[in-house]
Amino acid sequence: MSSILTNSSALTALQNLAATQKSLQTTQNQISTGLKVGSSADNASYWSIASTMKSDNGALGAVKTSLAQSAAMLSFTNSAVNNVISVMNQIKNDLVTAKQPGADLDKIGTDITQATKQLTSIVNSSTYSGVNLFDGSKSSLDLVSSFDRDATGATSVGKITLTAAALTGTGTGATASSGILEGGTGTATGTGTDFTALSVSSSTTSASLDTFIADADKTLASLQDYAAKIGATQTRVSLQQNFVSAMSDALANGVSALVDADMNEASTRLQALQTQQQLGVQSLAIANQNSQMILKLFG
Repeated sequence: MSSILTNSSALTALQNLAATQKSLQTTQNQISTGLKVGSSADNASYWSIASTMKSDNGALGAVKTSLAQSAAMLSFTNSAVNNVISVMNQIKNDLVTAKQPGADLDKIGTDITQATKQLTSIVNSSTYSGVNLFDGSKSSLDLVSSFDRDATGATSVGKITLTAAALTGTGTGATASSGILEGGTGTATGTGTDFTALSVSSSTTSASLDTFIADADKTLASLQDYAAKIGATQTRVSLQQNFVSAMSDALANGVSALVDADMNEASTRLQALQTQQQLGVQSLAIANQNSQMILKLFG
């Protein structure tokens, strides 16, 4: 039946054309933005998961920055403690030289005095970003190492803890404490030689030199232990940097898999939809022409 009030063929063609144009608009949007899920309206589940992953990846970026700062701080501190060890070795060598009969103790004492001043200088100047791991101001240092999310969605910030060892003491009077260089550690009695104020002169006895040498050796052992602890922490920070970097890349790839458009597929679909659009327009035109055929019946 032909009707001038309702053109079912034109309505069908128009519906198909509208559907094609909607798909074409979606595909063009994907190509222009590079996203197949640009908002929660596109896919609420994928958008929510991707948003959380993006947020976590941002937190991992902050962790990477913190780890880089920690690595630089530990490298600086390790270099400083190695300098302290070098100066202590020099003092130990001078003390051994002083044991030689006929040695000029006053000249050796001058060298030792300059070395002890250098020890104090290293301790006082070994501050990185407001942190000094030598002067007793820090008992431990917590370094940010990770941003963690468990299966329940709860988050936490991981840390690497370095226990600090004071090279010089802090406080005065009853609260005073000694450091490694002041005989506070590494000696049998805990009251060993203070190498920040060691004095050797022609009046120094051979027995005193023996005590100084023994204490120097014990102090060096404690310094080497501390340097090893700093070095081990450096290694862990380096490993964590690699891990966090890998995790960040994995999250970025995960987000991409959820929301990024396949540009090869989108471009192919765009060409197909453009062809469908052209055919839809022609189909609608033909359907509209069918109504004009009725006029011929009255010609």
